[in-house]
Amino acid sequence: MAYEIKNECICCGACQSECPVEIIAEGAELYKIDATLCTSCGACVAVCPVGAIREIV
Repeated sequence: MAYEIKNECICCGACQSECPVEIIAEGAELYKIDATLCTSCGACVAVCPVGAIREIV
């Protein structure tokens, strides 16, 4: 399962710096995860201070 960043994102950048495959990028209003390249490691989820990252279901 890949992850996605929801509207609760505060654009702190914690997830981007933690991603081991470097597939998180800053978007216009919030960060974005390239779901096609996500390895579902969960590193981004662990560091998000507002819980904005969830599994795509």
